[in-house]
Amino acid sequence: MDDRSENHDIEVEGGNYAYERKISGILDDGSVGFQQPLLARNRKNTTSQIAIVGANTCPIESLDYEYFQAFFAFAGCNLILATAAASLCAFIAPAAAGSGIPEVKAYLNGIDAYSILAPSTLFVKIFGSIFGVAAGFVVGKEGPMVHTGACIANLLGQGGSRKYKLTWKWLRFFKNDRDRRDLITCGAAAGVAAAFRAPVGGVLFALEEAASWWRSALLWRTFFTTAVVAVVLRSLIELCRSGRCGLFGKGGLIMFDVNSGPVLYSTPDLLAVVFLGVVGGVLGSLYNYLVDKVLRTYALINERGPGFKVMLVMAVSILSSCCAFGLPWLSPCTPCPVGTEGKCPSVGRAGIYKSFQCPPNHYNDLSSLLLNTNDDAIRSLFTSRSENEFQISTLAIFFFFVYFLGIITYGIAIPSGLFIPVILAGASYGRLVGRLLGPVSQLDVGLFSLLGAASFLGGTMRMTVSLCVILLELTNNLLMLPLVMLVLLISKTVADCFNKGVYDQIVTMKGLPYMEDHAEPYMRNLVAKDVVAGPLLSFSRVEKVGVIWQALKMTSHNGFPVIDEPPFTEASELCGIALRSHLLVLLQGKRFSKQKTTFGSQILRSCKARDFAKAGLGKGLKIEDLVISGEEMEMYVDLHPITNTSPYTVLETLSLAKAAILFRQLGLRHLCVVPKTPGVSLSLPSFVFLCRDLFTFISRVFVSQRPPIVGILTRHDFMPEHVLGLYPHIDPLK
Repeated sequence: MDDRSENHDIEVEGGNYAYERKISGILDDGSVGFQQPLLARNRKNTTSQIAIVGANTCPIESLDYEYFQAFFAFAGCNLILATAAASLCAFIAPAAAGSGIPEVKAYLNGIDAYSILAPSTLFVKIFGSIFGVAAGFVVGKEGPMVHTGACIANLLGQGGSRKYKLTWKWLRFFKNDRDRRDLITCGAAAGVAAAFRAPVGGVLFALEEAASWWRSALLWRTFFTTAVVAVVLRSLIELCRSGRCGLFGKGGLIMFDVNSGPVLYSTPDLLAVVFLGVVGGVLGSLYNYLVDKVLRTYALINERGPGFKVMLVMAVSILSSCCAFGLPWLSPCTPCPVGTEGKCPSVGRAGIYKSFQCPPNHYNDLSSLLLNTNDDAIRSLFTSRSENEFQISTLAIFFFFVYFLGIITYGIAIPSGLFIPVILAGASYGRLVGRLLGPVSQLDVGLFSLLGAASFLGGTMRMTVSLCVILLELTNNLLMLPLVMLVLLISKTVADCFNKGVYDQIVTMKGLPYMEDHAEPYMRNLVAKDVVAGPLLSFSRVEKVGVIWQALKMTSHNGFPVIDEPPFTEASELCGIALRSHLLVLLQGKRFSKQKTTFGSQILRSCKARDFAKAGLGKGLKIEDLVISGEEMEMYVDLHPITNTSPYTVLETLSLAKAAILFRQLGLRHLCVVPKTPGVSLSLPSFVFLCRDLFTFISRVFVSQRPPIVGILTRHDFMPEHVLGLYPHIDPLK
């Protein structure tokens, strides 16, 4: 081979000199050197000179066609998938956007927001999550799977869907608040168990994060649900073991098996773990702060309409594609580790050694993280095969990429989870610290990566027990239990000094009236009657139809006190609470009477219990659906059959802090506040020295006739915004 065959002269147009560059790289023994371009084209270069990108030197002729063609194919596919996911969320079910865990958590706290568990939300959540993950976004599928499990449970709990012709009569026994809440709790646990293949972690997640009320019976129900999930997953994984199901089931029930033998650590290692926990807590709190700011910014854009939601998703998709395809050029090619012959570089869609413009037996470590599935990227970071598999610069670039792009991506109109971005960022940060502390630590970089993921999860989500068990089930490394517990506790403690968990912040930002499990400090200085909103609107036991219809039309209250008055009782007394939904059913049935008399027994004979069962989302009666004539407006209806005659009541002098704790622990929607000394309670028995006429005169003149109820407390009355709005002089911290 002569010199002309080994060298190519590249002439510069408009210049008086030429660069001569040896690019073939063919050595004397016939092997291929490092300088041979992967994409070579037999045509004369007339566009530009030499491109030096990262550590790879090659002519632009190898970039101006194949590279850009590959980039446009990559970005185009991602853009199409992203647009499909955004269109589903923007035009069909806006409630399906985001993780879904804050909405499920709010529902289990007693907040029945519109369409968060509707069948349309379930449909968009499933397919939108598939499109979103496939589009290359820095999102996870775990949060959407929790929301999906809750939607399926809600669909079963309401007896199916009449709108979509999916109804089952045997499910009508679950059509009450308690049973439906238990079903949704089991559905959330099943979602975690299916996403992480962690059945015990799913139970603990439902206990620690999702459910606000827990009963012993709910423990074995969620455990049974997650056990069924594990059996079904195992069966499907065995069925797909041949590879005909794509990448599903890879890794078996243990997704990231890093059980590599005994785990030995000393005092310097414990100090390193403490350092990981502190830094993870700081980074996690900063992550939550930035997510909150980004969500508030996106809310201003999304308010302009569905079209702007789709355009925002498209912009983030293009940015993600540019970063994923462009950043690997900053990383040099690395020789394949010893013992990976046939596996390095990877061939096909799966694998952890991506070549990306590298010569044979070399791989690009940054592209192995960016141009790979999330699961394979986490396996690569958790692995302990080679300490130098990823360079320090690569880990730093990947950490900043996942950290900031995860913040930017969360909040756009696609189903998106936070678990995977947080695990990726934490694992890269932990492995980076492991590389830096390698000379003084006995722990390998894979275990540092696991501890980094744990610290970042604890700093963002503020969970401890459930995260610890989920990570152990994910990695099959029980020997790491003490260190994982330590790093989770430290990161959560540090992060709590700055802000709340990410899900709590999202609940607050959405304006959902979530009740915490503790009372605020300033509530100890107030009593129940101080926050009761007025004026109180109540009904008599036998009330005129027109009065009820007008009250339902003019207010949005969901509960009304019913008071027994003479001539049906000797004195006014609280009969109970009638719900708005029950009043609408009663008015729709037109069970009226022209006389103001009690006829509750007739109503009981003509009604069935399922008529008053809780309706599904969007199926309940509305006041606009009722057609009542003028003559019927003057008739009467007996409210006693639909009244809850044993409501929870507290005295008006009860501490507001105690009332708030009672309200949440009992899972109430209404709490009646009764007077401590009602005027009617002075109907004392007659004494020999006091005649009845004299007592009546004294009670009417000197004693104020107070009603038997002061007001009704709902969760709105316990919200800090309401209380501090009534008493702005109160210090919220005292």
